[in-house]
Amino acid sequence: MNKYYYTYQEFIKDINSISLPPFDALIAIARGGMTIAHFLAEKFETREVYVINAISYENEKKLGKPKIFNIPNLENKKRVVLIDDISDSGETFVEVKKTLLEKYPNLEVTTLALFYKEKTTLIPDIVLHKSDKWIVFFWDKEGQNVN
Repeated sequence: MNKYYYTYQEFIKDINSISLPPFDALIAIARGGMTIAHFLAEKFETREVYVINAISYENEKKLGKPKIFNIPNLENKKRVVLIDDISDSGETFVEVKKTLLEKYPNLEVTTLALFYKEKTTLIPDIVLHKSDKWIVFFWDKEGQNVN
């Protein structure tokens, strides 16, 4: 499998380049979006950070439809940024956004990912890189062993 190792230095450069529209909360899709959401929360000085779980992969094996759980309470929120590391097939973003809008129909959801793949069904509203490779992030177990 053709892999790309995404480093901490690249990540910091990318975080510093991100601009966001006005928002009431950041929502990380666990686990891929958690590091990104944390750094963006620091950058934009907010503690309004939530996590939603969506399981689409087991190791490098794609599962069927994503399993979504741990839906945050967003009753008093109008605009959120939904964050993941990559929009691969796009199914995770589509299903999580659909789930959020079913529960909170008036919510404005901006999607953000560091990477997307050409075959994705959802190109995030904010995205930094296109890749056709398997991305190994520095926070992944394999990425932590790269010098």
